[in-house]
Amino acid sequence: MTRLSRRTVMSAMACGAMLPLSGALAPARAAASLRVAKVVPFAWTFTPLDIGIQEGIFAQHGLAIEASASSGDAKLQQLLTAGSVDIGIGSGPGMAFAAKGVPAKAVAQMYGAPRNMAVMVGYDSPIKTVDDLKGKKLGCTTVGSLTAWIGERINEKKGWGKNGIDMVAIGGMPPARAAIKTHQIDGYIGALEVGYKLEEAKEWRVITTATPFVDHFITHVLFARDELIAKHPDTVRAFLQGWFETIAYMRTHKAQAVAISAKVIDISPAVAARAYDEQMPGFSTDGTFDPQAVATLKKSFIEMGLLKQVPDDKVLFTTQFVPVKVGA
Repeated sequence: MTRLSRRTVMSAMACGAMLPLSGALAPARAAASLRVAKVVPFAWTFTPLDIGIQEGIFAQHGLAIEASASSGDAKLQQLLTAGSVDIGIGSGPGMAFAAKGVPAKAVAQMYGAPRNMAVMVGYDSPIKTVDDLKGKKLGCTTVGSLTAWIGERINEKKGWGKNGIDMVAIGGMPPARAAIKTHQIDGYIGALEVGYKLEEAKEWRVITTATPFVDHFITHVLFARDELIAKHPDTVRAFLQGWFETIAYMRTHKAQAVAISAKVIDISPAVAARAYDEQMPGFSTDGTFDPQAVATLKKSFIEMGLLKQVPDDKVLFTTQFVPVKVGA
């Protein structure tokens, strides 16, 4: 375990008696170690994991979280396949990997329509509007990712087809920033708050959010390895309970949520507060899978060439753990 991982676990255990939610504390018991990976390290929507750890919410449910992050959907699914992590916090499109044999599936819907995603360009770029994106190269994390799909949705909505935006799998933020500076790509699709942070630094500008191009959708889900679901369902339930209690806590404790999230992803409190106001309403409160959003998601699998046939629900996700009743 790395030094960072040890600090994370120790924080989770040490804060167990500091839970600010009402209700009786769970009986004392040995903490179960759980390896949880975010699909990327820099998105505000994934900071509930850190907030839940630091505020002792996961510890109350007997969990010592070892937190980490990957560099995109494909990498996260590789980690789940290899058994390197137990729980993954990833994208809705990442659910398609289960139909390709990845031994993990979604156990809860985490976030609805992608109001947290945006198209960003260089601060001095001549690109000013969405129409200026036609024929341009936009970076995304990986092939088959949520960011890649959003680019294709813009193409579809604008009627550009294959002559529109050219999506380029570039990886995370460091390579994206370098590629924009060297004009290898014209822009990047990523987390909205990252765009606002780089606007503050006059490095990037936000052209548009994804909201005008995507309505009913599942942006993010919580994955669990099949083995964990089968052998340790109570651990999955404990994690989901901790997660959704964290969401409930964040809704009533903006100041704490803003302060922690700003430090975790290295943004100013002003940007974190803006992210909170814009993105907080998108979180699911109980993990239930929205049928209309599932239908849109399945369609996206075919549109992006991730799958050739629409898979059954049971291949992609399980409903045995939802809805999660906060405080239960």
